[in-house]
Amino acid sequence: MRLRDTLILLVICLFAGCTTTEVREVPEYSIEQFMNTISIGGSSFSHDESKLLFTSDKSGIFNAYTISLESGETTQITNSDSNSIFILSYFPTDDRFLYRSDKGGNEIWHIYMMDENGESRDLTPEKEARATFVRWSFDDQSFYYQSNKRDPRYMDLYQMDINTLESKLVYENADGYNLGAVSDDHKLLALNKTITRMNSDMYLYNLESKEIKHLSAHEGDVNYFPVTFSNDSRYLYFLTDENSEFTYFKKMDIASGESEIVEKTNWDIMYGYFSRNEKYRVIGVNNDAKTDIKVYNTEDDSEVKLPKLPDADITSVNISRGENIMSFYVNGSRSPNDLCIYNFKTGEYKKLIESMNPEINSEDLVDGEVIRFKSFDGLEIPSILYKPHLKPGEKAPALLWIHGGPGGQSRIGYNPLLQYLVNHGYVVLAVNNRGSSGYGKTFFQADDLKHGDADLDDCVESKKFLIETGYVDPDKIGILGGSYGGYMVLAALAFRPDEFAVGVDIFGVSNWLRTLKSIPPWWEAFREALYKEMGNPETDEEYLRKISPLFHADKIRKPLIVLQGANDPRVLKVESDEIVEAVKQNGVPVEYVVFPDEGHGFAKKHNRITGYKAILEFVDEHLKGEKNTVDINQEKR
Repeated sequence: MRLRDTLILLVICLFAGCTTTEVREVPEYSIEQFMNTISIGGSSFSHDESKLLFTSDKSGIFNAYTISLESGETTQITNSDSNSIFILSYFPTDDRFLYRSDKGGNEIWHIYMMDENGESRDLTPEKEARATFVRWSFDDQSFYYQSNKRDPRYMDLYQMDINTLESKLVYENADGYNLGAVSDDHKLLALNKTITRMNSDMYLYNLESKEIKHLSAHEGDVNYFPVTFSNDSRYLYFLTDENSEFTYFKKMDIASGESEIVEKTNWDIMYGYFSRNEKYRVIGVNNDAKTDIKVYNTEDDSEVKLPKLPDADITSVNISRGENIMSFYVNGSRSPNDLCIYNFKTGEYKKLIESMNPEINSEDLVDGEVIRFKSFDGLEIPSILYKPHLKPGEKAPALLWIHGGPGGQSRIGYNPLLQYLVNHGYVVLAVNNRGSSGYGKTFFQADDLKHGDADLDDCVESKKFLIETGYVDPDKIGILGGSYGGYMVLAALAFRPDEFAVGVDIFGVSNWLRTLKSIPPWWEAFREALYKEMGNPETDEEYLRKISPLFHADKIRKPLIVLQGANDPRVLKVESDEIVEAVKQNGVPVEYVVFPDEGHGFAKKHNRITGYKAILEFVDEHLKGEKNTVDINQEKR
């Protein structure tokens, strides 16, 4: 510590009553320690409400587990060591359950049933067809699911009998609608039709008469997203941003067509739904990058007083069929998902699973702080700042984190990669550049047909904020991101080649012409909306070449590391292959890590360990100037 800094601390402590000038030393944790924190998600109550079904990667890959609500005993009930398993739901009247799985991250999901003897069965065995679970029927005799086995472009609706396990086609989706809801009486479907990102329509389809009714005639850009029917099928609940910057919750009287607001705030309402018998209404609000959940008792519309937890927020809830208990997750910057239950009658809650590796002291991690800075044109850009534990006067390297999308959002919550980097001395700024969701529709569409330009300049402008903090080294600022964020990394190095000292690209797009031509067939309903936002590869070739880093790779002269899943259906491996080879021609340091058993995201714990370790080694060498030796044990070129 420099003498000047020591004197300043002494003066501060004199007036504050301090007795020491020591700065607490924070240990550096290994990526293995971070990854020994368990990732868990999903929850489903058993029919007798004695246990919960959930997904966990405790085994190293995601599998299904149960936990007894009384004893807290946890049991692993699937044993996959190759493909991730994600729970869907217990059966409504017995201990069978449904789960989904794909092959190596290819996103061709199948629905599986595990029976009470532990035997698994693929209920949607069509090899190339994708299936997604919708809901149980209210009479507990069947479940609805969607599949594109008839036409790879469109998801049709099917109903499967839970006794015979035979399915029937309920609705042939020949016109590319998106399913919003199915009524409890099996008679009505609520459908959504995407026009653009900012404009959609809502329809009512009668399964008996085969008639379709347009419910949302409007002018201009307005979105309508049907959510659920009332139990008696009188009302349709939906989300809309009509005459508003933000999405809010409404209900429509189906007979009269009249609608009224149920809930509206100054932030987007992300979802709204009811417990099985409509005793409770649940609302989720995207409040400045945090999730605010409200639960109402519909008998008197009073708000249920949920438990307040230090340094964490309730992020999702699931109310049991009997409407007596509720499972919920809590999450914060320094605390990963913990699973809890709440008793509506007693008002008591209990933590069932604590996910953090006990070797890690959460006090050594850091909270994300929501900040805002002015961009090049005066637009205010919200971001989340993660500041490591620094000594007074210390200058740290920094990394921008750019979220996926386009149209995603960095949010307050636990992120092991970011905490790992911060713990090793990096300032991280998660930039919600223009075009990010959660800040109103004007902000959301501010990057349309300006990708790799205006949104990228927001990232460049964020450097000023970092430098003005006084603790960031202006010569050691890099950029990393995944998916669309990976594209932004490549765009930054190609189009603003002097701005960032290093780039970390995690399965990012390098060639928009190819990516937009090769989107998965099941995205057909969104194809035109995507083209209107990004550009049409058939008519906008010049523009798409202009914004594609591959065609400007000769400008890249800063070190780059690329991570890619070989089975990625969204950003094909060739995207990363070609940008790596092109940048190599510049004599620039390039590293390439390919995971042969992953897709768009790395599900296996050992792959995340390998990838995150490679990232830290790379930025340590090229930002800090530190050379480490790391065994990658993967394809590395």
